[in-house]
Amino acid sequence: IVPLGAWVLRAACEQSVRWKALGVGQESLCISINLSARQFRQPDLVESIDAILRSTGIDPTSIIFEITETVVMGDAEETIARLTALKALGVQISIDDFGTGYSSLAYLRRFPVDVLKIDRSFIAGLGVHDEDTAIVTAIISLAHSLGIRVVAEGVETAEQAMQLAALSCDD
Repeated sequence: IVPLGAWVLRAACEQSVRWKALGVGQESLCISINLSARQFRQPDLVESIDAILRSTGIDPTSIIFEITETVVMGDAEETIARLTALKALGVQISIDDFGTGYSSLAYLRRFPVDVLKIDRSFIAGLGVHDEDTAIVTAIISLAHSLGIRVVAEGVETAEQAMQLAALSCDD
């Protein structure tokens, strides 16, 4: 998975640079790339990513690394150090599937995170189950109070989109 992940990152960066050269997306074009647990735990992760960013010439701010909540909640101190090192490269960090794992709000405020992605299981129950609506509302409020953008995964109906817009969900 590690060599494949490096290849995916390089290919995505190269494609993004080509698109920007063609005028596609310009400043708003960002690419989200998932990092597996194994990739995230590689000792040379940051150096490997830095080398790819430099060799492709991509603007690091146009890269969003997505890491599942379960992965970031492993070894918290190591996670904070690794996320901080990644952020120092200029990339953005997103916690994927937020709300499905064993998140600790104490760590959430310490993680240098740009985006929380609300798991689709909560979005499916939005407006249908009071509990899901309460959870989505709380996640959006919490994230915004910490200066974190919120993305809702699995929006499938106009009703869900309208409810998320009313709750000030970012994307």
